[in-house]
Amino acid sequence: MPVTAKIHVKKGDTVLIISGKDKGKKGKVLSVIPDKGRVVVEGVNVIKKHQKPTQKVMQGGIINQEAPIHSSKVMVFCTKCGSATRIGHRTLADGRSVRVCQECGEALDK
Repeated sequence: MPVTAKIHVKKGDTVLIISGKDKGKKGKVLSVIPDKGRVVVEGVNVIKKHQKPTQKVMQGGIINQEAPIHSSKVMVFCTKCGSATRIGHRTLADGRSVRVCQECGEALDK
């Protein structure tokens, strides 16, 4: 059984790419693949895929598609302080645990 790594980002988070060919780009996390420790970010690591016509997709050709990148190459982007940040955890009065920005203390989970 493969060991699943804990990934610090969730689907829907805005992230900043900190290394690689797309360094400096911001995007929204479209999906998380915890088994492989990778995330798919909107508009980042775009590859060309040769698509064959099928019953579902009548039009074949070359399509652009986002490929997964390693989760260590992304940092959560805090919209309040406007910078990439590490995340911490805080327990609220009602017992819920939320992720918070280490820079400004703003809750990242709504």
